[in-house]
Amino acid sequence: MIDKLEAVKARFEEVSQLIVQPDAMADMKHYTKLSKEYKDLEKIVKKYNEYREVKANINSAKEVLETEKDPEFRQMAKEEIEIQQSRKEELEEALKQMLIPKDPNDSKNVILEIRAGTGGDEAAIFAGDLFRMYQRYAEQQGWNLSILDLTEGSSGGYKEIISTVSGNDVYARMKFESGVHRVQRVPATETQGRVHTSAASVAVLPEMEEVEVEIDMNDIRKDTYCSSGPGGQSVNTTYSAVRLTHIPTGMVVTCQDQKSQIKNFEKALQVLRSRLYEMEVERQNEEIGAQRRSMVKSGDRSDKIRTYNYPQGRVTDHRINYSIYNLSAVMDGDLDDLIEKLRIAENTEKLQEGKA
Repeated sequence: MIDKLEAVKARFEEVSQLIVQPDAMADMKHYTKLSKEYKDLEKIVKKYNEYREVKANINSAKEVLETEKDPEFRQMAKEEIEIQQSRKEELEEALKQMLIPKDPNDSKNVILEIRAGTGGDEAAIFAGDLFRMYQRYAEQQGWNLSILDLTEGSSGGYKEIISTVSGNDVYARMKFESGVHRVQRVPATETQGRVHTSAASVAVLPEMEEVEVEIDMNDIRKDTYCSSGPGGQSVNTTYSAVRLTHIPTGMVVTCQDQKSQIKNFEKALQVLRSRLYEMEVERQNEEIGAQRRSMVKSGDRSDKIRTYNYPQGRVTDHRINYSIYNLSAVMDGDLDDLIEKLRIAENTEKLQEGKA
């Protein structure tokens, strides 16, 4: 581990020099990449410096034990070794986790897309419940959630709702939510009191910048139309809503949350970049093969990842076979326990892959 940490420290010092060079500033794409690498390495180097300091303190205390005759000083040295040894073990574990290969998108904001699946009106209502769950989770994390586009269900909820979530390390925590979410409950629309099973799909896409995903504007057809839904005087009066069609793939993105057509265009373009990036990642995953995909995060939206069982008050994540019997808290945005368990499972997988 020490060899790896020394290599990280050497690379950090190298990046520290490269990032201040005039030619680095001239190439924005290269500068963005260096800046991100600098921030990632800095966290590890700070922790490593603390680890080295703790080791030095242990060695100093051991020297006192070897040379000092005074019982009081010897006792103080023993206590210091005990304290520092405990801290050393904590730092070793933290550094081990930090050396696990990191998803380069972890620090990014996300595009959150929720769509009603099988189950008709109840699926749309459930999609609305999921959106509120993520909305509350975002509030708890101090993140900002902004709706880009939505289509309401006829009995409540949403057939589709697309939003952006921005803040610190959003993708690192939200990435585990991609997949099919299933609900088992008696729908509000059910008159016989029977339990139904419905589903909604969730897609969490890392928000891509222009320097990361290049789009040929000649490949895009732009249409404008009057926005609908809440929005004040501009609704149904100005052509502020934007629809972008990516001609090579047929992908369509709409945005109508802003009064400004320009702002809606920029946001729609952001969503398009993220979707094109995801498409490329999925293509690469297919090439890699199923045997090397992560159990925790396969990237396949068709995977059934979680069931919300209302009669039993239970939430089960099928990827790690873990259940929580506090469904109301989860639906109120208390996702930390689930996400932490998934994060640990992912890191365990990566550690095992590294040993293989």
